[in-house]
Amino acid sequence: MIRHHETRLNRVLDYIHDNPTGDLSLDRLAEVAALSRFHFHRLWRAMTRETAAQTVRRMRLHRAAVALVSGKTPVARIATEVGYPDADSFSRAFAELYGLPPTAYRRRGQHRPPVLPTPTGDAPMPDVLIRTEPRRRLAAIAHTGPYQEIGRAFEKLHATLAARGLLSHATEMVAAYYDDPASVPPERLRAHAGITLPDTVALAAPLEEVVIDGGRTAILTHRGPYAGLPASWEAVFAWLAASGEIPADQPAYELYRNTPMEVRQDDLLTDLCVPLK
Repeated sequence: MIRHHETRLNRVLDYIHDNPTGDLSLDRLAEVAALSRFHFHRLWRAMTRETAAQTVRRMRLHRAAVALVSGKTPVARIATEVGYPDADSFSRAFAELYGLPPTAYRRRGQHRPPVLPTPTGDAPMPDVLIRTEPRRRLAAIAHTGPYQEIGRAFEKLHATLAARGLLSHATEMVAAYYDDPASVPPERLRAHAGITLPDTVALAAPLEEVVIDGGRTAILTHRGPYAGLPASWEAVFAWLAASGEIPADQPAYELYRNTPMEVRQDDLLTDLCVPLK
């Protein structure tokens, strides 16, 4: 199974190398990898320890560095050939990564590796299990903005269900997430705050129906305050990268086993769920 991820990663690397001036957007790279945009980027970071944008930048500038010391092509032309719109933006990016502007790097006449962050040691693999989850039909309210502010949508959801006398039908609280916080600005992140309801309960605005199909699902149970959830999500995707399991083209979601109104912060239990193929 791990070889599936290796194949996807190498296919994307080949594409970046062969198309330095082409479409290297996150959507296009996800398409090359045959993964959803959300899952591609988080798996990419887990496997390479950098974002897709950082990989593109590094590979473009590596090609430029080789060109600078191996020929006399003008700097402006090199900038164009590696996908930069002008020499100024290219020079700034090059100096940031290599520690010298392009002209000084060329004068030195020796190709050297870029200045890269010092890698950290491997973290222990989290205790992730694979479980068959049921189909869940949610009454949901959309949330756009930082994920840590989704509580606002849950408050509105709870008030709406209470006003309509539907809370007695509710069973589980679920948050579905559609974007990767590392690749999408906080104000544009999309999610749904939801509560499971039977199919027989009719929904009307502002409530939306969101269906989570269920099936094989990778699950990490996070214990403790919600502030620690981002780190646990990173651990889930690190496990996915190491396991070779392929995420399905469905949103990742959180299933809340209890609430701050029921238990202390340290005893909160949240299942972090990634549907699998």
